Amino acid sequence: MIHQAASSNKRALVLAGGGAAGHAWELGLIAGLSDAGVDVTEADLIIGTSAGATVAAQITSGRRPAELYAAVLAEMPPPLRLHPPHVGAAGSDRGRARSFSGPDYLQWSNDIIGAAEDASDMRRRMGAAALEMEVSDGSSQTRWRDIVAARLPSLHWAQQPLLITAVDARTGEPVVLDRHSGVDLVDAVAASTSAMTPYRIGEHRYLNGGYRRSENADLAAGCGRVLVLSPFGGSSRMPLEWGMDLATQVEELRAGGSTVVTVFPDGGAGDVFNASALDPSTRPQAARGGYGQGRGLAEALTEIWR
Repeated sequence: MIHQAASSNKRALVLAGGGAAGHAWELGLIAGLSDAGVDVTEADLIIGTSAGATVAAQITSGRRPAELYAAVLAEMPPPLRLHPPHVGAAGSDRGRARSFSGPDYLQWSNDIIGAAEDASDMRRRMGAAALEMEVSDGSSQTRWRDIVAARLPSLHWAQQPLLITAVDARTGEPVVLDRHSGVDLVDAVAASTSAMTPYRIGEHRYLNGGYRRSENADLAAGCGRVLVLSPFGGSSRMPLEWGMDLATQVEELRAGGSTVVTVFPDGGAGDVFNASALDPSTRPQAARGGYGQGRGLAEALTEIWR
């Protein structure tokens, strides 16, 4: 593999997926760091995946981390889920609303991962299965877009470099969206958070960016300093030989000359980074845990970030 030489002047912030709990933990941690004097929102590049895409759009909106953190604790916005599945795979369920729990989603996706030969095959299979569950009247898409839009302080891309990941459901090809892609910010975030049903943008259908590669930290190649927030602790449900895991991405970045720091939730966020992560009731504790963790890490991160 060819590694891009790192520039010591650039800092990248990588925000991975993690459901409702991961979103709250990342916002809390960023607010804790900020209140302790380390503002990671000033990164030269921000990479957002799934729930991390929502965080990325929020922290580049002009709202301060403390405001975003306070909003999580005070108002408890609509549940932050992956684009919720609404349609059965066959028969009379097609076109009718259904609801799935976190364990349902994990079982569905684990079965697809287990049948796949490699990452590309997994993405193609995942896309095909998701397209079978597409709602024909578009009602699911409209509801999901409205939910995503309600979470974002600004509906427009910032000038600050921001990459949002997704997967093309029809081809299985990885996709990276930015302000030059011709895609609205709301649609980019909605696509990255989409899971069991695809999200339509024009003639394309998109799935969750975590199927491109877990944290997608590899997109920070060329940055001298990379900070990765990983709610699921760098774990991957994919076979290690596929190279989807965070450890492989970190190894690649370091081989290219980047200094990489990874941050995982500690006990303060609660034991929620499993199937429970999609449950919105996890948000307050996860946010508070992240905030405390951020304040505690600020001194150690000062040297690498400033």
